[in-house]
Amino acid sequence: MSTIEKVQEEVLVDEQVGINNEIILFNDDVNTFDHVIETLIKVCKHEPLQAEQCAILVHYKGKCSVKNGSIEELTPYCSALLDAGLSAEIQ
Repeated sequence: MSTIEKVQEEVLVDEQVGINNEIILFNDDVNTFDHVIETLIKVCKHEPLQAEQCAILVHYKGKCSVKNGSIEELTPYCSALLDAGLSAEIQ
């Protein structure tokens, strides 16, 4: 007879609860590239190249994730984007 050994492993999983949210910026026919880029630099603290790349993605793909974090962290950023006339939401 052979012995079957069962090994039970304890796996620790660290979860970052509530940090899996993102601000999605949507395309519109109103705002210029320059306005979107300047707003992302000012509000989201993007580097100029990052802001430009996001603006291009929004233009050609219709939307782009521009910032990640918890809802509490993202709410003021999203409000500032909306106040600047951009279309954005937290998902």
